[in-house]
Amino acid sequence: MFQRFRRTRLNPHLRSLVRETNVSVNDFIYPLFVRSGKNIKTEVSSMPGVFQMSIDEILKECELLKELGLYSIILFGIPDTKDSIGSDSLCEHGIIAKAIRSIKEVHPDMFVVTDLCFCEYTDHGHCGIIDVENETVNNDATLEISAQQAIIHAKAGADMIAPSGMMDGIIQTLRNALDSNGYENLPIMAYSTKFSSAYYGPFRDVAESTPSFGDRASYQMDPANRREAISESISDEAQGADILMVKPALAYLDIVREIKDKTSLPMAVYNVSGEYAMLKFAGLNNLIDYERTMLETMISFKRAGADIIISYHAKEVAEILQKSKL
Repeated sequence: MFQRFRRTRLNPHLRSLVRETNVSVNDFIYPLFVRSGKNIKTEVSSMPGVFQMSIDEILKECELLKELGLYSIILFGIPDTKDSIGSDSLCEHGIIAKAIRSIKEVHPDMFVVTDLCFCEYTDHGHCGIIDVENETVNNDATLEISAQQAIIHAKAGADMIAPSGMMDGIIQTLRNALDSNGYENLPIMAYSTKFSSAYYGPFRDVAESTPSFGDRASYQMDPANRREAISESISDEAQGADILMVKPALAYLDIVREIKDKTSLPMAVYNVSGEYAMLKFAGLNNLIDYERTMLETMISFKRAGADIIISYHAKEVAEILQKSKL
């Protein structure tokens, strides 16, 4: 006898009862891009709906986010001055440190995650100190200044640190630095499996972080490598990561599931700028049902094993979920 799968699909209430995967506003972290100045809110042409904002505008944005039930954000800084080592990120008066303090003062209930990297802060656009001879990033020298940056974030009041530079040993380095400075309870969300991807293009517009030479293939992962992708995340777990991540998300859901099956840690995905822009422009040109496609994409992340979704769509998803409750 064949099985009548359609029995549980005929009634909408029954479909809801047997639905295996759901999306909640609590699943999301919303990225924000902060720069110095006042009354600055500049939309990025390659990412409609995403803005570079001054701190005063970020504070207004946090109020709007809370009204939607979004309390978790991840901050990216855009400094006025860049140099070879990203000095602004190593300064207690740098843009990220100022932003963290301001947000926590006005919105102490916001959960502030900080992206820990150097690409936005360096004049060469790479994720650390340059190894000139090999034309790449010097891994161990970058670990040292990454520890300094982590302490800056912690002192300013960050609730979680997310190192994204893909340096070998970064999680152990940061865990040791944080623990030895009294921040043993500050969690680390590792960009544990981050691919050298073409999907990052629009992000580099908003963060002003395009490399001035070469690419990041010598430290970010080869998109073709499955076994290495899993090993990267398992290694970060062993070094003391509290949350693992796969970035990008949409083209790597097989990796998300495989890592999820091999770890007991929470799993995040980063729904990156190129993924966002594809849906956004397709929707603006009436090529897709934008809201349905966006929600279907979010469901796919959860179904693959993601517990946390970092997404530029987060506000729109929250608005849809809020309306559905009315």
